[in-house]
Amino acid sequence: MSKALFMQQTLQPGEHYAGIVLGQNGAGDHHLFLLPAKTEPLTWNKAVTWAESAGGTLPTRQEQAILYGNLKHEFEPRWYWSSEQHADDSDYAWMQYFDNGYQDHDLKSYEYRARAVRRLLIIE
Repeated sequence: MSKALFMQQTLQPGEHYAGIVLGQNGAGDHHLFLLPAKTEPLTWNKAVTWAESAGGTLPTRQEQAILYGNLKHEFEPRWYWSSEQHADDSDYAWMQYFDNGYQDHDLKSYEYRARAVRRLLIIE
């Protein structure tokens, strides 16, 4: 299947194709799509719920790096929540700054922006 035909069959209205994410820790490789919905700053828990209501999930840190590299123009130069909690302290979650690509963690009770993504597993 050509790339153009693949994109025509899988891209939903308003979505942007971000690229291929190579699986980690036994997860399969997948295509990544940025959903069109945007939100104002909110807490991490509210961001998780919001992303699900938008039809996707928050991106992982790896996916945020791909979004920054390929679709930076779709983001305001602000902090955005990732789906990943900090491994050492569950009161914190990771986020990315879409001005310079820096990733850091902060308290989940703080408010940052969020974007939702969806994934399409690559089956060989």
